[in-house]
Amino acid sequence: MSAKSAIEWTDSTWNPVTGCSKISAGCAHCYAERMSRRLSAMGRNNYADGFKVTLHENMLNRPMTWKSSHVIFVNSMSDLFHKDVPVDFIHRVFNIMNKAHKHAYQILTKRSGRLRRLNSMLPWKSNIWMGVSVESSKYLYRIDDLRLTGAHIKFVSFEPLLAPVGEIDLTGIDWVIVGGESGPKSRPMDPTWVLEIRDQCIRKKTPFFFKQWGGFNKKKAGRLLEGRTWDQMPDVHHIDD
Repeated sequence: MSAKSAIEWTDSTWNPVTGCSKISAGCAHCYAERMSRRLSAMGRNNYADGFKVTLHENMLNRPMTWKSSHVIFVNSMSDLFHKDVPVDFIHRVFNIMNKAHKHAYQILTKRSGRLRRLNSMLPWKSNIWMGVSVESSKYLYRIDDLRLTGAHIKFVSFEPLLAPVGEIDLTGIDWVIVGGESGPKSRPMDPTWVLEIRDQCIRKKTPFFFKQWGGFNKKKAGRLLEGRTWDQMPDVHHIDD
């Protein structure tokens, strides 16, 4: 059975790595850290060390056991390109993604520098989507790093969007996600910041996905933008023959 996800832009999650550390403003109120503490308190083995970066050998082959194809968010509870994840383990994750190629895999990182440095060593297949998180204009360089990779599908997640990002170079970018921060102490997102990104995507014909307004009660805030949902996805065939 797959780990069904409540995240609007994916089907399932797969966590061969858990735990992380804060590197930028978007990390301040990390949902994965809150969830890890909760799961640790519940006695879940994979979270015995709380939010410390931990490799889970027992999880590596999980996608191989799923009979139907899924869109899978890889390491929703961590960052595959964290400095404490060995290069060999990253290779093993990629090898599983290549073997279980009936699935599409979405990887998201804030550590675009390490992604760029390891890029030439990674076996990119068309079913592996690579993305970077950008919370403000200060981190637009992550998109430049992403653009230099061999990933066939490249996407940007502006979540949590904490400030306007201005003009975005969407050259080579296949998909854009925008979302506000949710949970306790969540920081507000100005609608004009969202519309600015949405309008650039429309002009440049880049698929746009609006995930949520966020806030303490994200369900109540909803995900309508100007009276409609925006659920566009990359126009690709992610399964290799």
